[in-house]
Amino acid sequence: MTKTTSTASPTTTTTHERRTKWRSRLIVALRTVLACSIVGSITLYGPDIITRQLAFPAYSYTTVILIVTDATLGDAMRGCYHALCATVQGALPGLLSLWVIGPARLTESTTALAVALSAFVVALPESTHLICKRIAMGQIVLLYVMAFVQGAETDVFMHPLRVAASTAVGAVAAVLALLFPYPRLACCKVKKKCNLFAENASERLSLFVLALCSQDKTSALASLSQAQLLSKTGSKLLQSIKLKQVIKPLEGSMQWEKPWNRFLQSHHNNPGERVQSLETPMRGMEIAINCCPSFPVRVVDSELKSLLQRLEEHISLTLRHVKCSLPSDCSSTVPETNREEVYKSFHTFKAIFPTYEDLPSFFFIFCMKILYHESVMTQLNNLATNTKEQTNSHKHDCLSRLMGLFSNERLVFALKCSLSLGLAVLFGLNFNKEDSIWSGLTVGLGIASTGEATFKVANLRAQGTVLGSIYGVFGCFLLQRFMTIRFLSLLPWIIFTSFLRHSKMYGQAGGMAAIIAALLILGRKNYGPSNEFAFARIMESFIGLFCYILVEILLQPTRAATLAKIQLSQTIGTLYECSESISLNSIEKLKENKQEELRIQVSKLGKIIAEAEGEPNFWFLPFHGACYSKLLGSLTKMMELLVLGAHAISLLRESHGLGVAWKDLLEQIDGDLELFKKMICSSVDCCEAITSMKSLETLEKELRMKNICCDIELGKSPSPDQFKLLSANDDEMEMFLSSFLQNSKQFTDKIHAGEGELKSQVVLCLSALGFCMEGLMKETREIAMGVKELVQWENPSCHVNLYEIYCKIQSKEFVGR
Repeated sequence: MTKTTSTASPTTTTTHERRTKWRSRLIVALRTVLACSIVGSITLYGPDIITRQLAFPAYSYTTVILIVTDATLGDAMRGCYHALCATVQGALPGLLSLWVIGPARLTESTTALAVALSAFVVALPESTHLICKRIAMGQIVLLYVMAFVQGAETDVFMHPLRVAASTAVGAVAAVLALLFPYPRLACCKVKKKCNLFAENASERLSLFVLALCSQDKTSALASLSQAQLLSKTGSKLLQSIKLKQVIKPLEGSMQWEKPWNRFLQSHHNNPGERVQSLETPMRGMEIAINCCPSFPVRVVDSELKSLLQRLEEHISLTLRHVKCSLPSDCSSTVPETNREEVYKSFHTFKAIFPTYEDLPSFFFIFCMKILYHESVMTQLNNLATNTKEQTNSHKHDCLSRLMGLFSNERLVFALKCSLSLGLAVLFGLNFNKEDSIWSGLTVGLGIASTGEATFKVANLRAQGTVLGSIYGVFGCFLLQRFMTIRFLSLLPWIIFTSFLRHSKMYGQAGGMAAIIAALLILGRKNYGPSNEFAFARIMESFIGLFCYILVEILLQPTRAATLAKIQLSQTIGTLYECSESISLNSIEKLKENKQEELRIQVSKLGKIIAEAEGEPNFWFLPFHGACYSKLLGSLTKMMELLVLGAHAISLLRESHGLGVAWKDLLEQIDGDLELFKKMICSSVDCCEAITSMKSLETLEKELRMKNICCDIELGKSPSPDQFKLLSANDDEMEMFLSSFLQNSKQFTDKIHAGEGELKSQVVLCLSALGFCMEGLMKETREIAMGVKELVQWENPSCHVNLYEIYCKIQSKEFVGR
């Protein structure tokens, strides 16, 4: 049976992807336009009794922009909840403070102090969402600064209520914009992404099979390059799906849409897990083709080629049936006869144990089997079960959250927010009392999380503020006599900045600053001449940014390069834990949790590296982006191999129930795995320790101060035999793999001829396990080389030996106990 494979060209796929992105972003932009139009209609043309209470229309616009950022209805509803929480943290305590102090008693210093103390309280809890913190800090600035500016004329009770009302109008407008003309639901967005992912996976599968069956390396590389382009699209789709799924209580946008989901009879489980289970074997197939030593592949004869084409056809059919991510839509299933035919195809595979060169092709077939199994048989846990597990773990989390409230990291972050906001208000009041709120709002509304780069965010916000202010002044100059048309001139700018937020040049921070700057000029009235207001606001914004950067430099400069090194160390540490969990007797749930944690850490590392590459260096050491990118690639590959290796071990366990001489195999594999773990974990632990140290110079200084001598020959340091992977010699690795393959072959030869079905499965699993171990050892060596290059980059005048550095770190820790 033959099948003609037809795949979309990369140009067609890229064009389709661009159109989809353009359409999605345009829809978001139009929703933002609608929300801002609602606010503008109420604040500019509403009845006097309403407009008098909405004293801060600029803050209503700002609230809209904070909430409607690629938002769905669930995101907007969650944003309303955050606005309510922010009002409880900002406006309500402010009312009590103003009532106790009295607006007439406020001075520049006491106003700045009150803002700083309130900001510290808001910033300290880790559980509070970043949007909630931003809205609350904006309310704090408006409350105290405007109370000081107006003095005794300030109504202690109505002033906080007007701030809260302005916030509420923005939040409600955001929800209405996501409701009309039809609700923009996260579940519908996820369903569409799942459909696109299924099509993407089917196209990639065809290209992978085409590459493996190629008669020359040129054809194989051509198919592989097309598949890699599709892989990038698949990764983006996967991330988009995961962002919308339920992760924590009150955080997932789909969780806020439960009433709509019930109405639409769309009961989600966890689409992110399902799509991830399909993505992992696809990644394994890509790795296998990259590792094929030559083409045509030796084991791919006409019989195997026919088998691969049949499997591809069945898997593509299955993917079409499971395109939808909603169980309610998946009423159609693949016929049972088709499933039996597929599994028989696997059983007819010749169970000849592979040589070292054949491992990649056997691993490819293993991944195809996993892909089919996951696409048909994956049963997701019921959402209620997940919710129950989260409820049970919530009690345990309360204590950890309470302890984390006073952690050093949280205190430093809260202190940064407090000082930067207080100084911005103080300097802003001294520069221009009437427009001083903008210096504080620049800091409060743009406060970054603990994991964001200071200099990059400040730079983008400064550029966005200037760009938006220039557009606003230009619009006022052209349309100064026509208020209605002047407001309408905002609409194209909102659409433009919605696309700007997704650009590398400006990002979310710069795009939001640009749109807010224009809104504050064109969407206002009674602020005086637009050019004077724009100039004053730009100056006040720069005062706020100056204070923000000054505090960061004085306390703890959070550069993206610094964050990248910290995240690298954490990722390698998680990799160590995952490597330690490799065992035949490990608990599956615990192992899966560690693998998911590693996936999260690798994803964070990738984002921080991208930020660091676009960050200005100033007087700091330049960021070694090439080295970090290589390390990220090795970590990503190890992450996938660990998951697929665990699959192989799980399938080998099933052989016990089929009558295999499990005891012999258990002893053999267990011994090999222990030796393998010792080789991997010692090297990974070494890399983690080295990346977590501040610097080589600091380590040497501490050793001298404590008079610590690291004498390797006296046996006070780890044995060098544990770190064989740190050397460039491949003999040890090849000897281990040869021994594993030889022992495995001897075992499979003992399986009786009547157990061909079982022998096929065991051969595939052992081959996959051998390939994964080989890949993990190679990538561990690559990580060690990358860490060495990184340390050498930071210490160009020193000779870097990872083993010696690790011994020094161990000696210091031993003395410190």
